[in-house]
Amino acid sequence: MDFKFIQINEVLGANLLEVVWIVIGLITIFAGIKNLLDKENPSRIGTAVFWCSFGVACAFGTWLPSKVTGLLVIIMCIPPIFKRVKVGTVNAPTKEYSAGQFKKIGMKIFIPALTVAVCSLLFALFTNINSMVGIMTGVIISVIILMVYSSDNKPKVFLTDSERFLSMMGPLCMLPQLLGCLGGVFTAAGVGDVVAALVENVVPKGNVNVGIIIYAIGMALFTMVMGNAFAAITVMTVGIGAPFVLAYGADPVTIGMLALTCGYCGTLCTPMAANFNIVPVAVLNMKDRWGVIKNQVIVAVIMLIVQICYMIMFK
Repeated sequence: MDFKFIQINEVLGANLLEVVWIVIGLITIFAGIKNLLDKENPSRIGTAVFWCSFGVACAFGTWLPSKVTGLLVIIMCIPPIFKRVKVGTVNAPTKEYSAGQFKKIGMKIFIPALTVAVCSLLFALFTNINSMVGIMTGVIISVIILMVYSSDNKPKVFLTDSERFLSMMGPLCMLPQLLGCLGGVFTAAGVGDVVAALVENVVPKGNVNVGIIIYAIGMALFTMVMGNAFAAITVMTVGIGAPFVLAYGADPVTIGMLALTCGYCGTLCTPMAANFNIVPVAVLNMKDRWGVIKNQVIVAVIMLIVQICYMIMFK
């Protein structure tokens, strides 16, 4: 049964997604210009070069020649390499102001965040529109809700706070995109075939259970290296999943779904998954930069074991 109640043509869907990337790019360019004009930023030129090149690639990458986009990526990476991307003036609300707003709004403060998640889920389940469009729709609705909550929440507040959080994350915010590209490069370069040749000497032919164990652990380990389970699964499936598990009759839906979950176990254990494990450290001002990972390792190991058992039982 098809539950996609809202169907749009591919051209309109692509245009809506392009709008999302343009908005992201323009906010990023704003971050670059703001830091360039910020005399208190000790590396304002490097910071501006990073954010502006990142923003141009996001907003206008569709229309730029591939060589120009590649050049922008190279330029974008130079300031972080030389540690020339710094946080400038931060106009964060005071603790007293935040406490006063919480007394006024209370637990309703979680409604905007929940709205973003619900919109993303609804778009994914009931439309053929990209879920990123759903996220942007949720953000717009959340902004309206926050403006109703307080008259202090003017458009400028959302723009400056977007820049503040971008600056807190710094160059780490580009890691998911670069790692996703790296997965495609690895696959095209034949890394999966190399992995298959190595594993062939370890896994007995026809022993699906051993293949599943190596596939699952490989997904977790390679995700730790890549920082992204979606990037890892292409390489691991070509190298291990297809020849040593799926080729012997295992259910591709069950195995593929659980293999991705095994990759998520690796996500919990790596600083390469910056948006999960490093950004929260910056946002929460944690003293231990490895604190998030340390608290997730045991859970990740338990989950990985459970997923392996599940794959073997229902293969």
